[in-house]
Amino acid sequence: MWTRRFLACFLLMTIVAGCKVGPNYEPPQTPAPANWSGLENPTTRPAGPAAQSPGPTTRPADLATWWQTLRDPLLDELIEQAVESNLDLRIARARVAEARATRGIVAAALWPQVNLGSSYSYQGRSLNAGARTEGGLTVAEQARNTAVNAAVRRAVTGAGGAAATPGGAVGQAITGSVANLLQGNGAKVSRDQNLFQLGFDASWELDVFGGNRRAVEAADADIGASEASHRDVLVTLISEVALNYVQLRGFQRRLDIALENIRIQQESLNIAEDLLRVGFENQLAVDQARAQLATTQSQLPLLRSAIRQTIYQLSVLLGQTPGTLLSQLEPEGSIPKVPEEVPMGLPSDLLRRRPDIRTAERQLAAATARVGEAISDLFPKFSINASIGPSSRTMRHFFDRQSLGWSIGPGVTWPVFDGWRIRSNIAVQNARQEQALALYEQTVLVAFQEVENALVAYQEEQIRYQSLIEAVQASQEATEISVERFRHGQTNFLDVLESQRSLYASQDALIESETTVITNLISLYKALGGGWELPVPVASSE
Repeated sequence: MWTRRFLACFLLMTIVAGCKVGPNYEPPQTPAPANWSGLENPTTRPAGPAAQSPGPTTRPADLATWWQTLRDPLLDELIEQAVESNLDLRIARARVAEARATRGIVAAALWPQVNLGSSYSYQGRSLNAGARTEGGLTVAEQARNTAVNAAVRRAVTGAGGAAATPGGAVGQAITGSVANLLQGNGAKVSRDQNLFQLGFDASWELDVFGGNRRAVEAADADIGASEASHRDVLVTLISEVALNYVQLRGFQRRLDIALENIRIQQESLNIAEDLLRVGFENQLAVDQARAQLATTQSQLPLLRSAIRQTIYQLSVLLGQTPGTLLSQLEPEGSIPKVPEEVPMGLPSDLLRRRPDIRTAERQLAAATARVGEAISDLFPKFSINASIGPSSRTMRHFFDRQSLGWSIGPGVTWPVFDGWRIRSNIAVQNARQEQALALYEQTVLVAFQEVENALVAYQEEQIRYQSLIEAVQASQEATEISVERFRHGQTNFLDVLESQRSLYASQDALIESETTVITNLISLYKALGGGWELPVPVASSE
């Protein structure tokens, strides 16, 4: 009868176990703009070459390997090395493996827990202390009475059933036996014993209200969040390598321009000193030429320091010691050129592409599942417990059938009062879910902002770059004119120095702007979430 009842209860609990308390997660519906603001309201471009500069479009974007549009084989090689050996990326891969292993720990609660145990003990017990028998006797007293009764039976049996009179032979035999027992000669009880035990213990908590399954849901979402975070690290790494590489080439180009201007300004200083000696110029012209030369020379340590520091940064990004790439990167190279077209796609594509948005969405899913896990603690916990195994005081009878013991039965626990711990935990999880939702919405808004910022910066810097091209051309013409007029005695030497100073400033600004155009384009690619599609091995949890 009890077996049928047990099976019926087990079947009922198994059916009920299909339910899960708490809210079911639904991805948030986030509205996205129909188009990018920077493309709907394009900046007014100046006439001439600036009108022909490349511009972003809403054409579907293929950003998996966006850096290859810069057409620089060395940059491609550096990014490939960084993906293989960067330490931040290795940390992110390890976190993915950690999340997967944690999921295994959480999912283990859905399965029966079986333990094999064995023990041996050698015990000595008190015979005169502890629990008493039904007659109020200790274990030792009961043992002596049992021994006395046995002695009487043996004496009577030996007398052949004769009457046990006090003076008779039977009476004397009984009296002697009892006396010996009472003196401790025949009523000894062993205090020591061995106990050998071996058995399997099993317990299975039936997830009737879905608390453990909610925990698994949260762990699955944590895996998704860690994988998206790993992709976010990859996007950041690729953009950082490209940014540092372009800045390095910009610093090198600015150093060349500074050295060229130093050469020209040194020649001008020599001319001013020669003119001073023959009386055609005054000391002011010489001092101004010397000051201009010294000012330009003061830029060299800054540029050389920036070059070295950028190479060191690239080396660390590639997981190498700072000086490893000096021989490879110190030779000057050209600044990469912008591609003919920059397809961006639509704003709605950003919600699917950006890894940080995916990370925030998975964190929201995990927080929602943990609300249900906390609510399940309000309900009773059902479990099945079982044990089986032999137990004996001697090894000789250890494997006998009579030594085998077993037990099985259901159990239930239901918290009655816990000082509002469970309800407080539910409030905590609800608050964390609200935080996760707000964080997701904020991440989306910041993502749109980053794209718009990068887009307007890229477009405006192109306009500035075109203006600086015109400024450099005008400065070169002004320098040539001032030098020619000075040779014919139509102007003084100070005009030559001023035109040279203006030319160097405009040339340096032009190279800096050219570098900024490329770095803004890289920032735009990063804001669009390009690069995470690159296949990267992820560490296993095993």
